[in-house]
Amino acid sequence: MNGFAKAVCFVLLGILPALAADPGVVEARYAEKNVPLTLDAKSDFWRKAHPAFLERDSFGKAVPAYRTEVRARWTKDNLYFLFTCPFEQLHLKSNPVTDKETNELWNWDVAEVFLGSDFSDIQRYKEFEVSPQGEWVDLDINLHNPHHEEGWTWNSGFEVVARVDQDKHIWYAAMRIPYSSVDNRPAGPGNTLRMNLFRSGGEGQHAHEVTWQPPMNKTFHTPERFGLLKLVH
Repeated sequence: MNGFAKAVCFVLLGILPALAADPGVVEARYAEKNVPLTLDAKSDFWRKAHPAFLERDSFGKAVPAYRTEVRARWTKDNLYFLFTCPFEQLHLKSNPVTDKETNELWNWDVAEVFLGSDFSDIQRYKEFEVSPQGEWVDLDINLHNPHHEEGWTWNSGFEVVARVDQDKHIWYAAMRIPYSSVDNRPAGPGNTLRMNLFRSGGEGQHAHEVTWQPPMNKTFHTPERFGLLKLVH
C-alpha cells in the first residue's frame, strides 16, 4: 500500500485528521443560547469555534507581523465574531464616542466584517466595523450607488466590545450581529453567506491592511473576491 492510500485509510479510521478545510470558507459553529460578548478566546464559547486567519495584504503579500485570528459562532438570533489583532502602533481617533456610530471609522484602526446573503446581486452586502476603542459603524452597501458610503445611516442593532493589551501589543474586539440584519432566511445549519474579513490601521510606515481573502485591489469593496461563511452544528 502506498503512502497516499495509507493516509486515506487512516483518515477513514479516524487516526489522522481529515484533509484541510477549504481556505475560502469559514465555519461558524452553533451555540444553543445567546451569551454576553466576551473577549476571552479561552472561554468555552470561543474555544469551540474554528479559527480563521487574516495574514495577507490587499494584493496577497504575506504580512506575518499582523496575522489576525478570527473566530465565528451563531445562534438562532445572532452571528458572533472575535478578532485577535497584533499591532505595532495604533492609529486611534481622539475623543472616541461609543454610544453612537462613528462615520468614516475606517480612517483609523478597525476590524471589519463584510456579509452578503444575495448571491444574485453581489454588489449588495452589509459592512460592520469596530475599533480598538470600542467605536463602531455599520453600513448597508450598494455598489450600484456611486456614493455607497452613504449606507452608514443604516442601523443593524449590532453590538461590540473591545480592549487593548499594550504589554502584548494585541487588541481584541468582538461583535454580535443580529442574523436578521444580513439574511432574510431564519438562521440554520447549512446556511451560507458571502463574507470577507479585514483589518486596517496604523499610519506612516506602520500603515497596514490585513485581509482574509485578498481583494487584489486598492479597495476592500471587491465582492467578486469574497469567500463564504457557513453555519454548522
